[in-house]
Amino acid sequence: MAKGLQGFSWTMLLLLCAIQELGTWATHTAVEGPGLGQPGDPALLAGGRVKRGWVWNQFFVVEEYTGTEPLYVGKIHSDSDEGDGSIKYTISGEGAGTIFLIDEITGDIHATERLDREQKTFYTLRAQARDRQTDQLLEPESEFIIKVQDINDSEPRFLEGPYIGSVAELSPVGTSVMQVMASDADDPTYGSSARVVYSVLEGEQHFTVDSKTGVIRTAVADLDRETQDRYEVVIRATDMAGQLGGLSGSTTVTIVVTDVNDNPPRFPQKMYQFSVVETAPVGTAIGRVKAEDSDVGENTDMTYQVKDEEGMEMFRVTTDSDTQEAVIMVQKPLDYESKKVHTVVVEALNKFVDPRFVDLGTFRDQTIVRVSVLDVDEPPEFRPPSNLMEVQEDAHVGSVVGVVTALDPDTANHPVRYAIDRSTDAERIFDIDANTGAIVTGKVLDRETAGWHNITVLAMEADNHSQVSRASLRIRILDVNDNPPELATPYEAAVCEDAKPGQLIQTISVVDRDEPQGGHRFYFTLAPEATNNHHFSLLDIQDNTAAVHTQRMGFNRQEQDVYLLPILVVDSGPPALSSTGTLTIRVCGCDSDGAIQSCNSTAYIVSATLSPGALIALLVCVLILVVLVLLILTLKRHHKSHLAAEDDEDMRDNVIKYNDEGGGEQDTEAYDMSALRSLYDFSEIKGGDGGGGPGEGVLSRNPASQLHSLPQWVQSPDLDFSVFRDYICRKVQQADEDLSVPPYDSFQTYAFEGSDSPVPSLSSINTWSSGSEQDFSYLGGWGPRFRQLAALYAGRRGEEDSEES
Repeated sequence: MAKGLQGFSWTMLLLLCAIQELGTWATHTAVEGPGLGQPGDPALLAGGRVKRGWVWNQFFVVEEYTGTEPLYVGKIHSDSDEGDGSIKYTISGEGAGTIFLIDEITGDIHATERLDREQKTFYTLRAQARDRQTDQLLEPESEFIIKVQDINDSEPRFLEGPYIGSVAELSPVGTSVMQVMASDADDPTYGSSARVVYSVLEGEQHFTVDSKTGVIRTAVADLDRETQDRYEVVIRATDMAGQLGGLSGSTTVTIVVTDVNDNPPRFPQKMYQFSVVETAPVGTAIGRVKAEDSDVGENTDMTYQVKDEEGMEMFRVTTDSDTQEAVIMVQKPLDYESKKVHTVVVEALNKFVDPRFVDLGTFRDQTIVRVSVLDVDEPPEFRPPSNLMEVQEDAHVGSVVGVVTALDPDTANHPVRYAIDRSTDAERIFDIDANTGAIVTGKVLDRETAGWHNITVLAMEADNHSQVSRASLRIRILDVNDNPPELATPYEAAVCEDAKPGQLIQTISVVDRDEPQGGHRFYFTLAPEATNNHHFSLLDIQDNTAAVHTQRMGFNRQEQDVYLLPILVVDSGPPALSSTGTLTIRVCGCDSDGAIQSCNSTAYIVSATLSPGALIALLVCVLILVVLVLLILTLKRHHKSHLAAEDDEDMRDNVIKYNDEGGGEQDTEAYDMSALRSLYDFSEIKGGDGGGGPGEGVLSRNPASQLHSLPQWVQSPDLDFSVFRDYICRKVQQADEDLSVPPYDSFQTYAFEGSDSPVPSLSSINTWSSGSEQDFSYLGGWGPRFRQLAALYAGRRGEEDSEES
C-alpha cells in the first residue's frame, strides 16, 4: 500500500511538472510565436523576418527520486530541427555529463542521480545546437536552469537546545517563561512542508506553549518552589501545519522555579536556655539562636532584635551575616545577688519583604531566651566609688584624710581588709587602717612640694587575699598660709646724681608660694629701720606692686655711691606673714638725657652692659688661650730634654741588635764577641784629667782587670760604692763644664754596673777570657744532652790553664 501511494505521488509530481512545463512553453510560444528567437534578438526586425531559435524553458526535477530508471527532466529543441538527425544537442555546466545526460539527437534530458533540495536547490546549465557534419553552432549558446522540486522529507529540529528557563514561584497564569523555535529544512515557499506548529507532550498540567510562536507560559498560579523547584517540559514541533502525515521533532525544556520571599522566619523552639557567670565582662557572647526560613538566597537574610525592655537593658543581639544567627551578648554587668534569671524576648524578621505577599502574614517570629546567672566568688566592691579626698597641708601626722568602704558582694559577705599599693606611694606619705579603711597622713605634708597625690587602695577578702579590688584615690592638699611673700628678684636700681624729687626709680613686685582661694593681696611699706630715710619713698600701688621714688634733689657719688632700702612686704593671711627685702640703689653719672654713663661699681656696669652670652664667649676665649700656652711650654720642654739626651749619649746606653743564629754547639768561631765586649771598654776613664777618688785610680791602673771582672759570678761580702760615686762625680763635672746643658735639673741615665756586684751576672759573654774564674765542671753532671757543652767549656778551661803556666 505504501509503495502504491509512493508511486502515485511520483506520477502526480511528474504530471504536475509536465503540466507546468507545457504551460510555460505555451506562454513562451504565445509571446514569441513559432520559431521566435530569444527576447532582444536582433533578428526580430520590423520587416517581419525572424531568426530561428530555441523552443524550451525552465525545467523542474523532483528530489529524492527512488526509481530504477533515469528520471526524465525535459527536452530542448530548436525550431530548425526537421527531425532528420542533422542537429546534435549538447549541454554543459553544473552536473552536465554526471547528474544530467542529454540525448544528442532528440534533446531529452534525464537525471541519473538522486537529488536533495536541502543540499542544492537548482542547477545552472548551458545548451548548444551544432551541425552534426560541420560541428558549427546553429543557434547561439543559451543558459537554462533545472530546479529541484521540494518534497516533505525533513522533520523540524530544535537547533538552540538544550533549553533552560526560569519563572518565579506564585507567578500568575499566562506568565511567559521562554520561547523555543524549531527549524525545518524544507522549502517554505512550496506547500506546507516547512509550516511548523508547537504542542506540549509532557508537563501540560503546569505549562502551555503557543502553537505558532513557541512561547511557553505558565498554566497554573500555584507554582511553589518549596514543593518543586524544577520541571521538565517536552515540546513537540510538527510540520505540514500539524496535518496528518506531517513530520515532527521534540525537545526537553528545563524550567527552574525561582524563589520569592513568601515564607516568614520561624524559630524551631519557643524557648532557649543559656547560662553565664556574673563576672562575665560586657560584650561576652552568651549563646546563639537561629530562625529557619524555607526561602533561599537573600530572602533568608534576617535581622534580630530584643523586644522586651528588661532584656534590652541587660542584653543586646547582633546578627551573624555568615550564618544568619542571633548572637546574644551581655549589655551591662550582671549580678547574681541582684537577679539570678533574666528573660529575653528575641524577634527575627526578614530583611527584604516582598510587598506582593504581605497578605500571607507577618514575616517575623519571636522566641524566649532564659539566661541563668551563675554565682562566683567576687572581690569586694568600693562603695561609694568617690575617688577624691582633701586635707590641709598643716595637718599633723596621723590625721584622718578620709575613709574608704568596700563590701563583699557575695552572699557570704566576708570581712574586708584594706591596704595601699606602695608602688603608688613609695614615700609612705599616707597610711590606711586595715580594718576600717581610714586613710591617715604618714608624713608632714607640703602643698608647695606636691599639691596632689594619686594612690591606689586595695580591698581584699580577709580569708582570701586573691580576691582583690583596686580603687584609684586622688588626694588634694589644701593650701594654708605658711609661706611669707618675697621680692620677685634681688632688685638693683640706679639713680642719677642730678635726679629730681619724685622721680620713679624702681617698681617692686613680690611672689608668694601660697595660693589663697581669694587670691593674693600684698601690702608694701618701708621697714622700721628705714623710717629715718629721707632719700627715697615707697608708694603702694594697690595692685600687688609698689613704686620707689626719689625724695630729695640730687645725689653725690663721692659722698655715698650705694643706698640699701629695706622694704617690708605683708600678705593678706590668715595668718598674715611678712618678709623684708632690700633694694640696692646705686648712684651713677648720667648724661643730659638721663642715660647712665658710669657708676662706681664696675661689676654693676659690666652686668648691665654685657649679656650672659657675651660673658660665656669671653670665658671660652680665655680658656683657649691658657690651653695654648700650656701646650707650647710642654713642647718646648720636651724638645730641650731630647737635645740633652743626645749630648749625653754613651755607648753603654745603646742596644746592639744582631740577627745571627750561629752554627750550633760545635761552631765556636762563627760569632765575633768583640762587639759585645766593647761595651765594657771604659776608655774615657783613661782619658780623664787624673782627678777623682781612689776608684778612678783603680780603673786607670788596671783597665783590663776591670773589663773582665764585670761579668764574673763573684759575690763579695764587702760592698764598695766608691766606683759609682766617682763615676757620678765625673758626670756632674762634665755637665757643669758643658755650656749647652740647660741651667736646671735634668734626668741622666747611667748604665754602669761597676765591680764586685752582689748580684751575679747572667751573661756568659767573655767567659773565654784568660781572666775568667768560673768553673764549668758541674756541666758534666747535667746528663748526655749537655755533654758536648761540658767538653767545650772544659777544653777552653784547659787551654787557659796551659797559657797561664
